[in-house]
Amino acid sequence: MRKVSVAQRRARLATRHDLAAPVHAVETAARDLVALHSSDPVTVHLSAWARVRRFTTADLETALYERKVLLRMLGMRRTLFVVPPDVAAVMDEACTKALVARERRRLVSMIEGQGIAKDGARWLDRVAARTIDALRARGEAAAVELTKDVPQLAEKLTVGEGKTWGGRVGVSTRVLFLLATEGKIVRTRPRGTWVSGQYRWAELETWLGGPLTPIETGAARAELLRRWLRAFGPGTTTDIRWWTGWTATQTAGVLAEVDAEGVDLGGTTGYVLPDDTDPVERPDRWARLLPALDPTTMGWKERDWYLGPHAGRLFDRNGNAGPTVWADGRVIGGWARTAGGRVVVELLEEVDRRTRTLVERERERLEGWFGGTQVIPRFRSPLEKALAG
Repeated sequence: MRKVSVAQRRARLATRHDLAAPVHAVETAARDLVALHSSDPVTVHLSAWARVRRFTTADLETALYERKVLLRMLGMRRTLFVVPPDVAAVMDEACTKALVARERRRLVSMIEGQGIAKDGARWLDRVAARTIDALRARGEAAAVELTKDVPQLAEKLTVGEGKTWGGRVGVSTRVLFLLATEGKIVRTRPRGTWVSGQYRWAELETWLGGPLTPIETGAARAELLRRWLRAFGPGTTTDIRWWTGWTATQTAGVLAEVDAEGVDLGGTTGYVLPDDTDPVERPDRWARLLPALDPTTMGWKERDWYLGPHAGRLFDRNGNAGPTVWADGRVIGGWARTAGGRVVVELLEEVDRRTRTLVERERERLEGWFGGTQVIPRFRSPLEKALAG
């Protein structure tokens, strides 16, 4: 079995994730990484900033809302991503559609259990249809506007009872989430600035001028895995299952479908595409400041080869990555933005003068790019909290 060293994996990461050499368009970065994380609206902007030359927030907004070469959609692991429309079609069929039945059952149970309707399924079907009609009539609307057209959306649900994040939310939140999971509607412009996570909505077919390109489930899974292996390979079955949300049986079947080749990762079997076994050239020295939930940091489940012993300080208790400092294919520290607007960095291991210079250059560049915008990551790591304070 061909062996792939840690140095080779880091070289692949550097070049294929647009970190050693930035690209010229945000849609290129999104395609190269398969998808950009967008659960935190700040993440997708900062992930693009790290990879796209002279990136501005307007570049992403234009790609999403005017040229529509990117789309914000729910995908793997019930996570929100920004993807090109053709990749959205693959992601939807390969992963998202499998989430629909569970999300619907959960919402119907809540509607019935909390006394909104005895027949939750019938009530939901009626309200969802009216919501689509209202959205089609308006073209684009926020939840508060749709609630005026469909008063049932104003009903309240209790979520997370007994938990710190629990509370009361409008039915609109859950209905719109389900419709988005079903691929019927799509998040459009935020209500507010680029750091806002409250979006307006549109019917997907109206927004794009047509439906997503149909693709058979097996073909979609094979295409998604090819894209992941091209960007993230070699990866283990544990990595693939975690990233996609597939079962062990599904993962094994798709690996066979794409003729993935096994490689030795130092005692563990990883997989690459059959035409991707040759070594890649090591790029020039580089450093980047990546945001919380960046797709590179979150690309694998088994992370020791690039994360080392730093998970406890750089990830929260739920496994969400905080802001990280990278150099030459590995994580070497974390960063935060203070209330006063400074970007501060803490390195967690000894590095040479060249690396420190590269990190400082990136720190200054990011501090200048933020300007006066105040940003707090939605998912905060212990180190980020300490540095921000």
